[in-house]
Amino acid sequence: MTRQLISSGSAFEEVAGYSRAVAQDPWVFVSGTSGYKNGEISDDVAEQARQALDTIAQALAQGGASLKDVVRVRAFVTEASFFERIAPVLGEAFRGVRPANTTVVTGLVDPKMKVEIEVTALKS
Repeated sequence: MTRQLISSGSAFEEVAGYSRAVAQDPWVFVSGTSGYKNGEISDDVAEQARQALDTIAQALAQGGASLKDVVRVRAFVTEASFFERIAPVLGEAFRGVRPANTTVVTGLVDPKMKVEIEVTALKS
């Protein structure tokens, strides 16, 4: 099995010693992903979730998968009330797929981040 390390281009990946995603057939594991894009992040938690899912979709594509292949989602939010705001975003992305999902209320490493999402995909 070949292991493919997928990078988003963030310098932080090198500093922290991780990859945006790792593809090792038939799996793709995507690291926790925030709503940052080009160094900017929205203050809106739903928009952060949308951006995180867009970044995740790009990483999955590089690994030969898509959001339709996702079997596991973990979402981390900084406030319980944010779940109501991100649930429709997750539903839009995964409605036809319906992967297993866990949402946890926790602190995140950057105070601007309100949500972080990670996924596991099984290539079809």
